[in-house]
Amino acid sequence: MTPQTQEAYSALIAKEYDKAFALYSNLVQQGDPVSHYYLGYLYFTGFGVQRDSKKAFEHYLKAAIKEVPVAQFEVALMLENGDGCEQNFSEAAFWYEEAARRGSVDAFNNLAAMYKEGRGVYQDYGKAYILFKKAALAGNASAQFNLGALYDLGLGCEENKEKAIEWCRKAAYQGHQKAKDIIMRMQNEGKIVF
Repeated sequence: MTPQTQEAYSALIAKEYDKAFALYSNLVQQGDPVSHYYLGYLYFTGFGVQRDSKKAFEHYLKAAIKEVPVAQFEVALMLENGDGCEQNFSEAAFWYEEAARRGSVDAFNNLAAMYKEGRGVYQDYGKAYILFKKAALAGNASAQFNLGALYDLGLGCEENKEKAIEWCRKAAYQGHQKAKDIIMRMQNEGKIVF
């Protein structure tokens, strides 16, 4: 792509984000909760508007309160990281749980990590195991890796090295870098054969 073509393409994309911002702003005025999520996304990424994580959080929260699962997940993530708001692990856990109740696989994984580490909730390896397993069975690579780690250490479940390797392998097949590194190291040490 020539520099002129790239510049024209960038201008076209910027114009489309401007249109999107206007459209979602109009829909918000009409009471559409999902549009709050999209405005939050535009503010968070800086597409079509100046990046503003505080405004992103405000819009995500408005959509989350109206039970938009993806917004609930984003609110939880921002609360966990203190991005655009004050960091609050217990509030993050609450919103991950709300998103998980509505089927967010990523929320199951992140909530499980909070239970495993005792951040914002009481540490509970058994609950972490249940949540990681639910996300792992749904195909979440991070959850598969985390479930393998629980099996490896016997946290919240019976220690089982074979299951640990099995779940780590599944995560590696999906491109999870830590899992790939562990499987490669184990192969090089002759501990497993693919």
